[in-house]
Formats: sequence, C-alpha cells, structure tokens
Amino acid sequence: MSPFSRSDLTRLLRESAGEEQPGLLDGNVLDVTFSDLGYDSVAVLQLIGLIERERDIQLADETVSEAQTPRALLDLVNSMAGPAAA
Repeated sequence: MSPFSRSDLTRLLRESAGEEQPGLLDGNVLDVTFSDLGYDSVAVLQLIGLIERERDIQLADETVSEAQTPRALLDLVNSMAGPAAA
C-alpha cells in the first residue's frame, strides 16, 4: 500500500469536516494543531474513521489522542500501514 500522504490527509479532512476557509490546509501547517486549524474533536474523529476504512487499519484511541497535528497523524498512519504493506 502506498504511504498515506499529505494530499490524502487533506482530501479526507475536507471530506469529513469541510474546509471553512479555502487554502487553510495549504502552506506549512503540518505542525499546527488540528484545533488551531479550526477542526474540532468531532471532525478529527470523523477523519480517523475515514482513514481506518480507507486504509483498512485500526488506530488505538490512546495513540490517536496523541496525534494532535497533521504531521503526527501522518506518521501514525504510516507506521501502522508499514508492516501490512510489506
């Protein structure tokens, strides 16, 4: 399976919660918290559900709660998908 990319994350974020401000996810936002980007906990939970279904993985609640930024979530998803892809 191909790595989970920033464009994958952006697409699923827009699908799960919409984007109130066009271009909000553009630029250097990988280390900005989801809450600072305007995504509440419900939007992030919806995002996690979409990722799990699309990537056929199960993310543990405690690890998901630690992934507060897009970069952390990308790293988490890619670490889960790595062994399954091999």
